[in-house]
Amino acid sequence: MGTRDSQQQEGHPFGTAAQPSSARDAVNEMIEAGLLDGLMDTVDRGGLALTGQGGFLPELVKAVLERGLQTEMSDHLGYDKGDPAGRGSPNSRNGASGKTISTEVGEVDLEVPRDRAGSFEPRLVPKGSRRAGGLDEIIISLYAGGMTVRDIQHHLQRTYGTELSHETISKITDTVLEEVTAWQSRPLEEIYPIIYLDALVVKVRDGHQVRNRSAHIAVGVDLDGVKHVLGIWIQASEGAKFWAGVCAELRNRGVKDVLIVCCDGLPGLPEAIEATWPSSTVQTCTVHLIRAAMRFVSYQDRKKVAAALKPIYTAPTAQAAETALLEFAESDLGRKYPAAVRTWENAWERFIPFLEFPPEVRKIIYTTNSIESLNYQLRKIIKNRGHFPSDDAVIKLLWLAIRDIEDKRARQRDKQRGLPTHQRNAPARLVEGATVQGWKQALGALALHFPDRLDPYLN
Repeated sequence: MGTRDSQQQEGHPFGTAAQPSSARDAVNEMIEAGLLDGLMDTVDRGGLALTGQGGFLPELVKAVLERGLQTEMSDHLGYDKGDPAGRGSPNSRNGASGKTISTEVGEVDLEVPRDRAGSFEPRLVPKGSRRAGGLDEIIISLYAGGMTVRDIQHHLQRTYGTELSHETISKITDTVLEEVTAWQSRPLEEIYPIIYLDALVVKVRDGHQVRNRSAHIAVGVDLDGVKHVLGIWIQASEGAKFWAGVCAELRNRGVKDVLIVCCDGLPGLPEAIEATWPSSTVQTCTVHLIRAAMRFVSYQDRKKVAAALKPIYTAPTAQAAETALLEFAESDLGRKYPAAVRTWENAWERFIPFLEFPPEVRKIIYTTNSIESLNYQLRKIIKNRGHFPSDDAVIKLLWLAIRDIEDKRARQRDKQRGLPTHQRNAPARLVEGATVQGWKQALGALALHFPDRLDPYLN
């Protein structure tokens, strides 16, 4: 699922991976020279802390930053401190100002040099900055992992000895909103063979009340079988008007056609799809249909009913499926659970398109698991939150979480690149249940079923 389509690259959907640095080599040289032995002995004896107030690492960061600031000042003035070449210069050093910044290793007290003309603009620690750059990334990463603002505040205090206000942490996480907005409006592919739609229930504060809202997520599968999260929409209730707006947005962002839309009987969606892409097929998720029917079945009969329903969704044709449904309805189990029969009858028109496709396609559109597997991970992230302050906060967290999930998957695939197939267990970029070859077969079957719509994009 690439959430930054324009930046997606093999093995790293969110852009290129960071290049390895020489930091490890420098540390190894210090270890080989024995420079760290005495330091670690002191730490082990409890005579020195590594982080926090007065710790070794904050003092090391202080020394490095202050040296860098002095170098910047020398470049700004055109001469080094104490250099006779500076005599008579129109500008000169003018002491230093104290400043405290928050870093990944704790708070650091700096002496920032000044010049008499007041024209020095440090780049290493810019004016007005109270945090080192890496700390912002840590905060955003913790937020994406599901920690609340106050959890992050306590974590930074306990782990790094860094005190940041609730408002400061909120502002740091809000810096991604512009990127989220750009992602929500980015151009999309002209055609997606399959789109999956599903929703998560989240709690959002509305005035003085907390209300349930649905966070709808659309995942599109492109011609290469790669999944892309197309967008996130927050809505209090589903309906034709809401889905018409979603479909119109996708169309305006470049989606000219969708072959199949897999969903869970979302109200108003079929009408919105048909109004936007008249030739698209709306397919009810077969697994959801089975689960809906099972709600009316007692626990001891579920295995029997599941076995009795299987001939319906594995039937070779719609007529054979209808015959299997009638046989189930007239059986002892069907008469015992008439509500289960009505569930299938009510969804019949949205179920039978599934039966028109060969096994390669059925395997992919049989269920919305391609999006539910994502939703499962997102639910783990949002479960610790009592509620969100706004709809934007929901979208911000979900976007960050999706980005982190995909980055993690990309790193796993990158590590396993070149290994034999049986040794790879990293999550695939293709739709669930489809290998590269399996997707090619499914795409070929779709091309036979929708030749006029798909051939122009394959040739």
